[in-house]
Amino acid sequence: MRFDGKRALVTGAGSGIGAAVARRLASEGAAVVLADRDLEPAAALAAELGADAIRLDVRDERQVAPAMGGLDVLVNVAGIGSTTAAPDTTLDVWEDVFAVNARGTFLCCKHAIPGMAARGAGSIVNVASVAALVGLKRRAAYCAAKGAVVSLTRALAVDHVGDGVRVNAVCPGTVDSPWVRRLVEDAGESLDELRARQPLGRLGTPDEVAAAVAYLASDEAAFVTGTAFVIDGGLSAA
Repeated sequence: MRFDGKRALVTGAGSGIGAAVARRLASEGAAVVLADRDLEPAAALAAELGADAIRLDVRDERQVAPAMGGLDVLVNVAGIGSTTAAPDTTLDVWEDVFAVNARGTFLCCKHAIPGMAARGAGSIVNVASVAALVGLKRRAAYCAAKGAVVSLTRALAVDHVGDGVRVNAVCPGTVDSPWVRRLVEDAGESLDELRARQPLGRLGTPDEVAAAVAYLASDEAAFVTGTAFVIDGGLSAA
């Protein structure tokens, strides 16, 4: 897989899956823009990769719109989680989880697609979650928001297939990342508990997700659009 001559933007690129995706695309020749609400870690990684970094809050259309021009590849990784069942989920938490995960993905796609369509080519990969496909305990808002990402992905794929724009999603299971470790701590859970629910007996890695993203974004996946590619260690099959 090569992305020579292509410009890619990765949201949530400061750490975890986003950072791994940025590294992978840069290693395959893409000119990568690392976008994150927290600019400092994204800028540090961008300097290492010889890439660009921008501060971007995906909830804010005024920030998103000018950032999405001239892209060949868009990878929507930015997201936040929740660790409560519905009765314990405040409206503020519900709305914030949807604002980042669902609205943020929508806004980035909305403003990236016209430029891609005008050139007759482009690839978008949205990072959803296995939580979009199965129910997970104490993850009500997160499951609902990631389910919206999968449905949006399919709708966009159908709407824009004639424009030469492919839209796919990846649905990771539990990945060992700083973000997951923070959620586990907030929920009073343990990584051992999460490992135990994985049929493969371990957590995924950001690099494993990045490899799947790179495939879907590449020309090797030219016949793939509208899919929700599951990378979950067998969790959804068990």
